[in-house]
Amino acid sequence: MSTEPTGERLAELRQAFAAIDADGDGFVTEAEFRGHFPDLPAEAIGSLNRVGDSDGDGRFSFEEFVRLVYRG
Repeated sequence: MSTEPTGERLAELRQAFAAIDADGDGFVTEAEFRGHFPDLPAEAIGSLNRVGDSDGDGRFSFEEFVRLVYRG
């Protein structure tokens, strides 16, 4: 998998991010993940936070989301 999404794939990622970002503030929180993926185990969300929340603010920016999806 490429480390940098381009074109159509980036647009798909923006749509996926927007679908999860329930309040439209440009960030995805743990509560929004739980709302969008109600069957996702707490351990999985904890793992997402440890791996993907690079600035440690407790939420995902679009850039962090893309890096998480495109981890090498």
